[in-house]
Order: sequence, then C-alpha cells, then structure tokens
Amino acid sequence: MSAFRFAVDVMPKDGILDPQGRAVEGSLAHLGVRGVTAVRVGRRVELTVEADDDAAARVVVDRLAGTLFANPLIEAWQVERVG
Repeated sequence: MSAFRFAVDVMPKDGILDPQGRAVEGSLAHLGVRGVTAVRVGRRVELTVEADDDAAARVVVDRLAGTLFANPLIEAWQVERVG
C-alpha cells in the first residue's frame, strides 16, 4: 500500500446563493478595495489515502467528496492530486 495525497475544493454551484461570498464582497469597500466582484467562498479539504494505487485512492476520495464533503444538491467539487 502507498499513501496518496488529495485536495477536494468545494464551491457553491452556479446560481446558488452564497451568503459568505456576498458578505466578503460587501466588506471590500470598507477596506478601500474597488473593482472586485462575484466573490464566491468555498472550502478545501486535504487528505491522505492509503491504497494499492492512485485509481483506488481516487475512488475513495470521490466517494467522500460526493457524500461527506459536499452537498451535491447545492455544491460542486473538484478533486486534485497534490504532493
């Protein structure tokens, strides 16, 4: 078995209200920042998976992303191999 490192980036789907993104965008003027729009806030989950190969590890990560890390009704995710 080997260790495989992944990152899962989770973001609200297009068209889904993003209150955190709106709050950040609303605060920019108070910081003197202009010209920044369409702020979206998500999260990143990094994990190490012990598996026989990359494909087997990715199956585990894909399953976790779709059932635990993200709500598939309102969030999209992307899996990336890191390190």
